[in-house]
Amino acid sequence: MTPGAAPEGGAVARTLSSLSVRNYRLYFWGYSVSVAGTWMQTLALAFLVLHLTGSGTALGAATAARYLPLVLLGPFGGLVADRYDKRRLLYLTQSASALVALLFALLTALGAASVGMVVVLSLALGLLTAFDNPARQSLIGELVPRDRLANAVTLNSVSVNLARVLGAAAGGAIIAAVGLTSCFLLNAVSFLAVLGSLAMMRESELYPVARPPRERGQVRAGLRYARRTPALLVPLVMLTVTGTLAYEFPITLPLVARGAFHGGAGTYGVMAAVMAVGAVTGGLVTAARGNRRRAGTLAISAVGWGAAILAAALAPSLPWELLALLFVGYGSIRFNSLSKTALQLAAEPAMRGRVMALWTLAWGGTTVIGGPLVGWAAQQFGSRWSLVVGGVPTVLLGLAMLPALRRIDRAADTRQDPPVTTHLPPAAAPLPTATDLRTPH
Repeated sequence: MTPGAAPEGGAVARTLSSLSVRNYRLYFWGYSVSVAGTWMQTLALAFLVLHLTGSGTALGAATAARYLPLVLLGPFGGLVADRYDKRRLLYLTQSASALVALLFALLTALGAASVGMVVVLSLALGLLTAFDNPARQSLIGELVPRDRLANAVTLNSVSVNLARVLGAAAGGAIIAAVGLTSCFLLNAVSFLAVLGSLAMMRESELYPVARPPRERGQVRAGLRYARRTPALLVPLVMLTVTGTLAYEFPITLPLVARGAFHGGAGTYGVMAAVMAVGAVTGGLVTAARGNRRRAGTLAISAVGWGAAILAAALAPSLPWELLALLFVGYGSIRFNSLSKTALQLAAEPAMRGRVMALWTLAWGGTTVIGGPLVGWAAQQFGSRWSLVVGGVPTVLLGLAMLPALRRIDRAADTRQDPPVTTHLPPAAAPLPTATDLRTPH
């Protein structure tokens, strides 16, 4: 199949259509390996902090430290992603993240880890993420034609959750068998996969976008653009609320595993893996649909996701908890994919990096507030309350935002999409100049 051609075949071909594009296929598999390593490290960090302190509040604070730089630098990171070569930027951020993982491994191997060092290194990871995430998310729009963008975004979410299945299950087993250090080492090695995939991409098959010229006030311009565009503003508001209160599973699941079900790393690994199985299922179902999605579906998905979180909070036993987590995973990836796709499609290509930086800030940066909050709720009222404080607002948010999203749908029905002039097919893409060379292969 040639790049940009319409996908042929049945449901499976539609679901996996973006993987027929070589550059995106490399991206998909490279990041799948890397994210599996990242989930091993996330699990290891959670249990390292719990081992050092035994405090849910400390776990929330340590997790929040990783996201603090997103709050301070997220929009600037998006501007950098719009201005500069995204692959070159990712070479730097991914290599530096591998070095941080090696430092974690060294500290745990020597028995020198402390909460202070965890916070410092988590801040370093957050600084890298502030630049890595906008570049990584907006790069997808340069790997596939526009008619496959929604599919590519959703498959990217599927890859994250497939990696979560492997990373969480393997991480729990590795911690139980040989300790925390191996998780950090394996994460460091996993970055080689994404670095290799970036190097193997064919520049001639990219779909480049026009880079904005250097001007004053470009970060503020991105914020104004999002604020004045309802199709961007409403999903970002929903992401901010749910990112703060609902999507704190690296904190809530270890607390529930330990507090409600008296388990450890193995119990958490099973819970995270089951949730990820639900997420993969939801992602494949969502990926089978094309770009033609109604904005109102985002509100409905929020209601369903919030109800599933509440069911997990009330589950009387571990088997019932695992059943509820299947639906939590399904709802999580559906809500995330729908919102992320809405932002990618509504944003002008030259603004996509800044818009996706706001997505990163709303979805992850809000952990600075939400992490300590859900950790405090669990410590004060019981571990199950860390889920309740996310489930209730998510349900109410979906109900409250449904009218606004339906207005966006009606507005979209009254106009036709403008022709895309900055997202050129490879054959029409301008040749790089001497000052615009990509990273050599």
